[in-house]
Amino acid sequence: MDAADDAAAADPLERALHTARALILGDLAARDVADPDVVSLVEDAVTHRRWWVGQWPEGADYVTGLVAQDVQDALLERHGRWPLCPVCDTGDPHALGVEPELGADPHWVCEAAGVVVARVGSLGGGTGAPGGIGPAGADTA
Repeated sequence: MDAADDAAAADPLERALHTARALILGDLAARDVADPDVVSLVEDAVTHRRWWVGQWPEGADYVTGLVAQDVQDALLERHGRWPLCPVCDTGDPHALGVEPELGADPHWVCEAAGVVVARVGSLGGGTGAPGGIGPAGADTA
């Protein structure tokens, strides 16, 4: 462990940010979309949320869900919808949502079917379900 890792371990806000980063990167890797440019989007989101959580330390429990949403938004603008819903077999491909939008213990949910798919950080739960990046023009409803 280096000095930066020691500092992160000692600071609960940094620990929350590192945890969020690891969980989102795990979900991206589980869906085979953790390319360097996508990882940079995660880093940008973590940097932005570092400022946010510094202003509101009580929000540390919410950082994972917020980083997940930030990465979704950035991917939509540059690459397409992510993660694609593995539940719905018909209709246009659509992305999973994050619930709660602002709360602890965020989950990926299919809003169309009204089901929880996985905790954020657990998309690779061995389902074998697809979930890459879909076309930006796909409907999300």
